[in-house]
Amino acid sequence: MTASDWRKILKQLESKPAIKARFIKFCKPKERKFGIAAYKCIRCGRYGAHIKKYGLHLCRQCFREIAKEIGFKKYM
Repeated sequence: MTASDWRKILKQLESKPAIKARFIKFCKPKERKFGIAAYKCIRCGRYGAHIKKYGLHLCRQCFREIAKEIGFKKYM
């Protein structure tokens, strides 16, 4: 089950609080401390190719789009 599937099921259980509580207890995906799914891009939400240096937290595609705006002169 992916994270998006988990959110969809959780949304469907809004009207059933008892079942929702049990679902959260047993089916919630664990919080990631390291690995590819630990961080996601703050701009688009991708998990892979993540740049967290200087506190950017962007994927490489978003970084390429906004590098000049951020102030990176020596790029490209």
